[in-house]
Amino acid sequence: MGQNKLSTTFPSFATGVFNSYTQIFFSNNRIFAGILFVVSFFDFWAGFSGLTATVTANFMAYLMGLNQSHIKKGYYGFNSLLVGLGLGLHYQPGPAFYIVLIFASLLTLFLTLWFEGVIGKYGLPFMSISFLFGIWLVTLAARQFTTLQISERGIFMTNEMFSLGGHPMVESYNWFKNLGLPVPLKLYFTSLGAIFFQYHLFAGILIAAGLIIYSRISFVLSLLGFFSAYFYYQIVGANLQDLGYSFIGFNYILTAIAIGGFFIVPSRWSFLWVILLTPVISIILTSTQAVFNLMQLSVFSLPFNMVVLLFLYSLKFRDRYFTKPELVAYQQYSPERNLYAHLNYKARFGRSRYYPITLPFWGTWKVTQGHLGDFTHQGDWKHAWDFEVTDEEGLTYTGEGHYPDDYFAFSKPVVAPADGHVEEVVDGVEENIIGNVDLEHNWGNTIILKHADQLYTKLSHLKNGSIKVSVGDVVVKGQALAQCGNSGRSPYPHLHFQVQGTPYIGSKTLDYPVSHFIRLVNGTFELKSYEIPGKGDLISNITRNHALEKAFHFIPGQEFRLKVSNDRDESYEVRWEVQVDAVNSTCIYCEKTRSRAWFYNDGDIHYFTHFEGDKSSLLFKFYLAAYKVMMGYYKNMTVSDYLPVNTFNKLLVGWLQDFTAPFWLFTRNHFSLHYLAMEDELMQSNIRLRSKTSALLARRILRNLECDLFIGSRGLERFILEENGFKTEVTLVNER
Repeated sequence: MGQNKLSTTFPSFATGVFNSYTQIFFSNNRIFAGILFVVSFFDFWAGFSGLTATVTANFMAYLMGLNQSHIKKGYYGFNSLLVGLGLGLHYQPGPAFYIVLIFASLLTLFLTLWFEGVIGKYGLPFMSISFLFGIWLVTLAARQFTTLQISERGIFMTNEMFSLGGHPMVESYNWFKNLGLPVPLKLYFTSLGAIFFQYHLFAGILIAAGLIIYSRISFVLSLLGFFSAYFYYQIVGANLQDLGYSFIGFNYILTAIAIGGFFIVPSRWSFLWVILLTPVISIILTSTQAVFNLMQLSVFSLPFNMVVLLFLYSLKFRDRYFTKPELVAYQQYSPERNLYAHLNYKARFGRSRYYPITLPFWGTWKVTQGHLGDFTHQGDWKHAWDFEVTDEEGLTYTGEGHYPDDYFAFSKPVVAPADGHVEEVVDGVEENIIGNVDLEHNWGNTIILKHADQLYTKLSHLKNGSIKVSVGDVVVKGQALAQCGNSGRSPYPHLHFQVQGTPYIGSKTLDYPVSHFIRLVNGTFELKSYEIPGKGDLISNITRNHALEKAFHFIPGQEFRLKVSNDRDESYEVRWEVQVDAVNSTCIYCEKTRSRAWFYNDGDIHYFTHFEGDKSSLLFKFYLAAYKVMMGYYKNMTVSDYLPVNTFNKLLVGWLQDFTAPFWLFTRNHFSLHYLAMEDELMQSNIRLRSKTSALLARRILRNLECDLFIGSRGLERFILEENGFKTEVTLVNER
């Protein structure tokens, strides 16, 4: 009972404490947290003081009712941790010291909240500013506290090593101390250790190992940041002792990680800025150090904080070159995940920033004149389409084609391409005799719809008297508005369609894509998303299939019970639940593995967007198997997509890719879904789909997962997974 009450009152308290350690390196990696925790105790009393300060800050944050997610992520603990480490190293332990430390931790928490509010107002991170103010204020105040004693630890380091671990510890310490490494490399490792107030080689080597485990990109950036500074100092003739003094060269390391891959998407541009910011850090470091020496204070991480905040703030004033470099939109606490998710999002949804505009008709039509057409689509009106209906032989009419009624497109319904309201209507223009045009009424009978600010569509050459809407009417996507005609400058019945930025007849056209459509090429169906249909294309909107819609229409609160069996004669059950978070993002949650598969459905296509949790779980395999599913059934059609390269790779290959990822991707993960069969044509059900997910190194398949999905009239009924010859069959026992 007591334990349950504790876990309810302080949920994930230990996680928040451990994440306070890794937040210093912009991480939430547990292995890295363990390494940093151990490193902090190389000086035992410093480590103990750091832990005490962290626990105090997190405890007080809970008692104050602060955001539990922020506490769990270590936001409110890492600044107090740094204060505790710094004070613990500087002062001798004792009752008076720990009293001061506890209230110093509380002060640092207050400062953290203040800076979070003040700096966060500008969309900037508060980083370790509260640590700086906290340790400076306490250091200045402590000079008046006569019971506090300055520590003499570090003077007799061998004796301290012996007290911690005997002769083995002393021998290990001396071995690393006498390691024949080049001076710059020793400075690099010692600067890494200094981030945790541990000024010796072994601490830095361990932290470097932790950096590699957490993020290969961060490790490369730490080298780039430090050695850019080292060579810059040599070029300008600066004193290299500045790097060695209290080993504050770590400012270059932290700045490189922050700018190169955490707040900014890793790329050649972010790496370039790491180099360009090196002299700026040097100027701030040298100048502030001269001022702070007068007060007998260290600048600690002040240059790092100033440069990162100044640079991020400066980027907010850009009016071009937004991708050079590009800010991280959704923080995933890993440069690799930031990069791979960013590249994957751009590849999958990069054009979906457009308001979705669909085709303004039912059935399959042919593009007889596209953008920059041969006849009328020129100049300011070049981004437009003419559509006609053809038969199997490619003809647009029956009989002799002397009358409008002979043409397949004539009188066919014209529908709203998106939700909106009617902005303009022109009606009463007579139909042309075939071959003639009406130059006086160029656009003929026309409807203009408004869908959003500065986004309109125009439908022209409509049939006289067929328009069913009036100015001001609200319309929904797919609603019948009129019929295709032959009015205006139209020698043959056809539909003119364009997107424009103003509500007037004759407005300039916009180069704007169609959201989703099906293209028929030599009897094969192709799915196209946010593309420009071209001349000669046979295209249609997606015709939705009820069974597929039901199978992938996941509703928050919906629960699934799945019966699983495999080749090893194992049988068990798994339960999933559809959940929604505070910002209405939806996911399938597996309570057993605490995994989440996040998804998005725009009505035409179901997408899995990202996965969190156990990659050996059944949910992860389903995430891969149903990564992208179109809601229409088209026999023998294949839907393709790409996953982030860190999703399905083998560990070693993935690590090697991480080192080169900002510059060169030599691996990729490919997904394909094939529409095999629909046995019940009448009910449009009993559908079988086959997906294949592959990790590729060049053209070589490193890993492969195949899945057959069976969809009945009630939705998804079962699926069969196969990986490395091992089969798993999953049946949905029920869903509610």
